[in-house]
Amino acid sequence: MTARVGVVTFPGTLDDRDTQRAVRVAGMEAVPLWHRDKDLKQVDAVVLPGGFSYGDYLRAGAISRFSPVMESIIEQAKAGMPVLGICNGFQVLTETHLLPGAMLRNNHLHFICRDQKLRVENADTAWTSSYESGQEISIPLKNIDGRYVAEERVLDELEAEGRVVVRYIGGGLGGYPLEERRNPNGSLRDIAGITNAAGNVVGLMPHPEHAVEPLVGTGRTDGLGFFTSILKKLVTA
Repeated sequence: MTARVGVVTFPGTLDDRDTQRAVRVAGMEAVPLWHRDKDLKQVDAVVLPGGFSYGDYLRAGAISRFSPVMESIIEQAKAGMPVLGICNGFQVLTETHLLPGAMLRNNHLHFICRDQKLRVENADTAWTSSYESGQEISIPLKNIDGRYVAEERVLDELEAEGRVVVRYIGGGLGGYPLEERRNPNGSLRDIAGITNAAGNVVGLMPHPEHAVEPLVGTGRTDGLGFFTSILKKLVTA
């Protein structure tokens, strides 16, 4: 039986079709989910893709958090369903408190769009098992509200429990100050993505769905592992 991954579309979502394609490239069925629907259509996992849901009015992800589909996603995530939030999806996950912390405006106040080097810190989540711990990858990054922040005690807890999933390590394009090449938005402790304690909910700011095919973009497929990881998780469940 084919694994079914729901991809949510909110008003202002930009990357839902790219995400659906990444799901299919990984060998799964992509199931479109509309933000007003509570029915998750019996999917096995859910991805909240990137974009500017509701125009980022009020605060990025703050309005989408109250969409009817999120009621069902929150309930199922707490019951163990794998959920991945990419960029705006990560912002939504922090607003729902499925993940701790918050996303603020980049410290340099500019929108950024470029390839970004990351280090995989946790390869034991539902979404990262195709990688090795410590593996370095490069995937696109594009945001203006990408600065991850949290209280020191929360940051210490994430570090102690191995819940930092990916971390900025530099690279990027030339022409940027050295510090911005390493940490492109001022995220505390260079955090690019985190997981919940159970490892089924993951959020990250960079876009793995834009790096799954060698003939598209920069030709790198470093992002495909996020999608093959969940395939492995679902077929062995």
